[in-house]
Amino acid sequence: MSVTLPIAALLFLFVLGIPVAFCIFIATLTYFLLNNHLPMMILIQRLAGGLDSITLLAIPFFIMAGVFMNYSGISKRLLKFSEVLTGHMNGGLAQVNVILSTLMGGLSGSNIADAAMSSKLLVPQMVKRGYSASFSSAVTAASSLITPIIPPGIALIIYGYVNNVSIGKLFLAGVVPGILLCLMMMVLVAFIAKKRNYAPIREKRASVREITVSAKDAFLALLLPVIIIGGIRFGIFTPTEAGAAAVVYALVLGMFVYKNMNTKTLWDATKESVLASANVLLIICMAVGFSKFLTWERVPQQLASWLTATVESPMTFLLLVNLFLLIIGMFLEGNAVMIVLAPLLAPVAQSYGIDPVHFGIVFIFNGAIGTITPPLGTVMFTTCSITKVSIEDFVKEIMPFWILLIVALLMLTYIPVISTGLPNLVFG
Repeated sequence: MSVTLPIAALLFLFVLGIPVAFCIFIATLTYFLLNNHLPMMILIQRLAGGLDSITLLAIPFFIMAGVFMNYSGISKRLLKFSEVLTGHMNGGLAQVNVILSTLMGGLSGSNIADAAMSSKLLVPQMVKRGYSASFSSAVTAASSLITPIIPPGIALIIYGYVNNVSIGKLFLAGVVPGILLCLMMMVLVAFIAKKRNYAPIREKRASVREITVSAKDAFLALLLPVIIIGGIRFGIFTPTEAGAAAVVYALVLGMFVYKNMNTKTLWDATKESVLASANVLLIICMAVGFSKFLTWERVPQQLASWLTATVESPMTFLLLVNLFLLIIGMFLEGNAVMIVLAPLLAPVAQSYGIDPVHFGIVFIFNGAIGTITPPLGTVMFTTCSITKVSIEDFVKEIMPFWILLIVALLMLTYIPVISTGLPNLVFG
């Protein structure tokens, strides 16, 4: 009873649309109220202790680095580079959308931020060139799902912190899946564009000289993910220190190299970073308290015992987890799902002998799919609110991408080497 009521309260508040952090806090408070022998001071200590971690500093650092990159004009340089690479293909501007999301994933770390940026930057241009607004919105939303698994995705940092998994390995584990997903989406976009006669934005393939000039302009931005991963791998800095280095790097680019940032834009970018960081960290703070009482009540252990007694095969377990997360992702925000459920499911996955890095990528990607799924997908609502496309029209256009994403999810789930191959090769 002491566990059932708090969890029921959590789900009920989610359905009512209460902000995630407050839902988790009220559920945790309910548990303490039902157990009078537990002093409220313990609740305060657990909530405060939830943020008492050097690892968590990586989140505001990488968020700030991504925001600084946007303000420094990096997005426009990456857009130009993407146009040069894919402008000659069928559906050239839609291909640019996919490539830009992949490149920006290494900078922004947030699929909502990426979707919002592309909705403002690319969708109006696509509509002017004859693309339907609903298709443009669907491409923007679907391609933004590459962002959470491309380093330094914020979801990778949160998952690593919550489940004590190497963040450096998670960063590397997302590289191949991210590139694979990008290529799959480009093939689908080319197929749809050919059927609908969406013309390329360039008459012919770019010359080597054009590609070289464009790459040179975007080189410093593209170098950031390499610096982050290389620095972590060779022990130059920890993931947290890598975040700080990314901020300094983005600041130097914006202020002194590209000179697109001044005192005013620096202040605006800092405010935006603080607000975005506070939102994520508040949820983590509340979730730590919530996960503590679940541990006290031995919920993860009981769930693991029940599943291992009921489900014999790790393949079947992964299938059930995917189905469960896809359904719950239709109603709950991705980070909330990860923070609440990952500490429950990750130990069970380990009991089946599933690599924690592999399971982390599957879990994160699963949560990302939920963000474009009705009825409450956060990326879906963000994109549609900016582009003024109805949810009904968006859903019709997103279906082919949703099918592709499910295929990609099954590949990630049942071919572990896609996510574990690179970190095993680099870290041994």
